[in-house]
Amino acid sequence: MPAWPDALRSRSLRIWSGGVLGLYLLDHFINVALGLVSVRAMEAAGPWLGGFWHAPPGSALLVAALLVHFGLSLRALYLRRTLRMTLREASQLGLGLLLPFLILSHVVGARIVPALTGVPSTYADQVRTFWIVSPGGGARQALALVVAWAHGCLGFWFALRARPWFARWTGALSAAALLVPVLALLGFAEAGRELAALPWHPRPHAGAAAVSPEALKNWLTLAFAAPIAGVLLARGARVWRGRHRRIRVSYPDGRTVSAPRGSTVLEASRIGGVPHVSLCGGRGRCSTCRVRVTDGRDGLPAPSAQERATLLRSNAPPGIRLACQLRPTGDLAVMPVFAPPRPRNPGLPAPRLASASRERELAVLFCDLRGFTRRAEHWLPFDTVFLLNRYFEIVGEAVEAAGGYLDKFIGDGALALFGLDAAPDLACRQALTAAAGVARGLRAMNDAYAAELGEPLRIAMGLHFGPAIVGDMGYGNAVGLTAVGDGINVASRLESEAKERDVEAVVSAAVLVRAGRDVPPGRVRAIAVRGRVAAVDALLFAAAEELGVPPEAAVPGRSGPQAGCGSGRG
Repeated sequence: MPAWPDALRSRSLRIWSGGVLGLYLLDHFINVALGLVSVRAMEAAGPWLGGFWHAPPGSALLVAALLVHFGLSLRALYLRRTLRMTLREASQLGLGLLLPFLILSHVVGARIVPALTGVPSTYADQVRTFWIVSPGGGARQALALVVAWAHGCLGFWFALRARPWFARWTGALSAAALLVPVLALLGFAEAGRELAALPWHPRPHAGAAAVSPEALKNWLTLAFAAPIAGVLLARGARVWRGRHRRIRVSYPDGRTVSAPRGSTVLEASRIGGVPHVSLCGGRGRCSTCRVRVTDGRDGLPAPSAQERATLLRSNAPPGIRLACQLRPTGDLAVMPVFAPPRPRNPGLPAPRLASASRERELAVLFCDLRGFTRRAEHWLPFDTVFLLNRYFEIVGEAVEAAGGYLDKFIGDGALALFGLDAAPDLACRQALTAAAGVARGLRAMNDAYAAELGEPLRIAMGLHFGPAIVGDMGYGNAVGLTAVGDGINVASRLESEAKERDVEAVVSAAVLVRAGRDVPPGRVRAIAVRGRVAAVDALLFAAAEELGVPPEAAVPGRSGPQAGCGSGRG
């Protein structure tokens, strides 16, 4: 297809035209929702809410927005080299293609026929038609309202979720997205019941349309169906013509995908079933799909303005491109920067949780990333979320593999409990094993994302063994098993001490003694804990990996040589 100017090639027109249609739909929904008050309220508010859309400028804007949005959507459908997509993308596309055929009857009856005959169609007329005369048509109209609203909400979610303010307003926007159509449907039903109880005297028609409403509907159906069919046929013809014009994309795991020339690298990944992160759905906004081009950089097309802007915001070094925007003309090899999350190991047994509301002695692990909030201010929101989830994955896998219970995540920190279903000695060995696993996993993450992070992520951990009250705590849906008490407080204080002492872990002597580890007197530090009279004896570990124990030592019922932790480093 010919290249369009940047303003048209970008998705801005599609977003703005969708915004016009969404505003019209919102006005219409509010007007229909007033049926909860009365039909008279619906009619009285009509000129205020819908007057602009019935005036010539508003009607022209509405028609233009519809044609632009529909045309750009078909163009986007044609440009896709594969129809493999996420469920949200498929839902948005499918609902958008279905919508015109659901609303045509209403558009003909409420807008076109009144304009041709000179007989206005009031809200009372429309509700009476759909509620009394043609209930089946009313059900289709209700379905059309839901489909239109769902399509619009998905579109705006894709368009706005990368904005920094969007996360703060997610709750309110989600509530409004649910409330508006529900109120509209309730208003329609209440107005229908009100009109059904009143006598009806049909108004005489002032004239007849030159073309029957059914014929108008058929012509409009053809007008929308023909372009869709044309795009699908054009896609098929392109596939046939380009069956021998293909590119090969190679990945670090040895897989190579053959894709039609003109495909983006992200589309090639989807064609080949290669997992590839893309949180914004391939719209060039989030940068999580970016790849490092390891071979074939010569001759690549230059980044578009949108890709350059996103790469600049993510501080991408040379050789990094957005997989959703890069359309290579020749073979190349890439390495995705962000690996997809790994599924939870189904072989790990779920911990048997202790009964609620009882006191136990637990080994507690607190861990927290150092300076993460400050660094995240300079990252894209999607990068921040991805890196946090990768870190949470490392912590969760280490805790579960060691046999512990991951209590909660707090910001970029985590709390894990050991001993809910294990003896105290084993619980302490499990906690040490988990701490070493977290340190190893974070080191591997720093190595994998060295170019993106700039400087490695650093962690601080505190481990303690002591009494805690275990039980189901919280309110409403937020109730869950957790623990409170002196052991939790001390572990949290030791984690803060690790930050102050610039070490990876501070471990109380109680944990090490219970685990059967050496505690050299020269390395013991007395650490004061707020709210506690006695200080806590603890050891400092610059590298938490030295806390690791042999695998057999963490298995219930086994005994073996314990790895020493008092080797003099600290």
